[in-house]
This record gives sequence, C-alpha cells and structure tokens, in this order.
Amino acid sequence: MADQLAGVPLHRTELAGDYLPYLPQRAELPPDSADFLLRRLAGFPAEECERGPLLARQALARFTGPVAGDHPRHELVVTHNFLVAWLVRAAHEAPEWRWMSLDHGNAALTVIRYAPGRPSAVLLRNDMGHLPEELRWTGFPPGFCR
Repeated sequence: MADQLAGVPLHRTELAGDYLPYLPQRAELPPDSADFLLRRLAGFPAEECERGPLLARQALARFTGPVAGDHPRHELVVTHNFLVAWLVRAAHEAPEWRWMSLDHGNAALTVIRYAPGRPSAVLLRNDMGHLPEELRWTGFPPGFCR
C-alpha cells in the first residue's frame, strides 16, 4: 500500500492491530442477546481479553479527535473489523458494547471526520465500491440486501 501512496509516511503500530477493544458485562447488554454476545467473546484467549481494552483506549487517543493547530491531518489507518467497529461506535458516542454489532467487509473503507467545534461524523462506512464485485463481501446471503 505504501508503494501506491508516494510521499506518504508509513507508521506501523500495534494500536492498529486486531484485538478485542472492550469486554462488556452481562448487565450492560440487552437481555435477549446477552448470552449470544458473551458466548462469542468466550472463545478469545485471556491475553487478548486483557490487552485489547488498553490498546483500544490508546487507539482512540491516537486516531480520533480534531486536529490542533492550523494544519489539517488526514490519516489512513489500515486495521481490522474490531477496531473499525470500536472507532465507529465512539464516533457515534454509542455504549461501549455496541462495537460488537458493527461488522465490516474485507478491504471496506470507513471515513470518520473530526472537525473542531463539531461532533464527529461517519462520512462513509463499510464501502466496498472500489473492489470488483466478486471481492465484495457483506456476510449476508445473496439477494438479502436488494
């Protein structure tokens, strides 16, 4: 990707990795889906469950919020479904457990704008228009979204 973006600096960081950003408690989940959601999390390794929330808080501090000063900042964060869901959830100021209800396709694009003096805005979410149709994946069966 860096080869395609001449002059754009590349920074590797664990904060853009694949990890569980938040582990909800049963009491904060909707009663009708709590068992399903908690079962989904139960299969993850203990280390990921412990480190993920710390990394997620650091990722929010690093990748979100309006730019201070006169120079605009544009960042392309190449990451995974869980972190994208965490960032979108935060942009909407939704409860922390809601990251679990946001799925994103492989290579999908999400754009979040952080303008000074305004609430964050999700401008684009899960856009796969740049991909050939055979590579677009929604997780839904054929015809479901038509």
